[in-house]
Amino acid sequence: MARYTGAVCRLCRREDQKLFLKGDRCYSEKCAMNKRAKVPGQHGVSKKKSEYAQQLREKQKTKRFYGVLEKQFYSYFEKAEKKQGVTGENLLQILESRLDNVVYRLGFAMSRPEARQLVRHGHFTVNGKKVNIPSYLVKAGDVVALKSGSKDSVKIKSVLEATANKPVPKWLDLDRNNQQATVVNLPARDEIDLPVEEQLIVELYSK
Repeated sequence: MARYTGAVCRLCRREDQKLFLKGDRCYSEKCAMNKRAKVPGQHGVSKKKSEYAQQLREKQKTKRFYGVLEKQFYSYFEKAEKKQGVTGENLLQILESRLDNVVYRLGFAMSRPEARQLVRHGHFTVNGKKVNIPSYLVKAGDVVALKSGSKDSVKIKSVLEATANKPVPKWLDLDRNNQQATVVNLPARDEIDLPVEEQLIVELYSK
């Protein structure tokens, strides 16, 4: 499967904001946005953006938040268009329901890239069955749990300790003692805390 293999800090600088792709490093003084915040490239400072450029940047930023490449992102957009409701909000709801994002939101990983890796390595179950597909879309009522054999992992124990006080979205009901959570419902727009103007993405794809 295709994936981005370049420097992730460069992506944050390109979008001119933190995308939180490197876990706790993003909160430290070592973060590239603290040390070298200007846009990468020969000229550094970006020019005034056209309407198209604003729409494109919003799409790129959203893709990078969730770690999704173009083909899959567009398929999510097509799916969002077919659902009842507002297309942009549907799109964010679909992205939020990815298993790797749910694992990250629950505090089982420090970042979405780390969550994606943990899911691929088979550390999580959905409704009692092992799922190792990061793009798996959870539904209301699904139970996402840390696999029993993974609870003794030193790596996972350190992550759980570091994220013990991390707030969990209201649409997820976390049982910390059993290290599992129930998807209460799919998130409404006001429950998604990303600085994204999804209507710009809809306008871009509607051209």
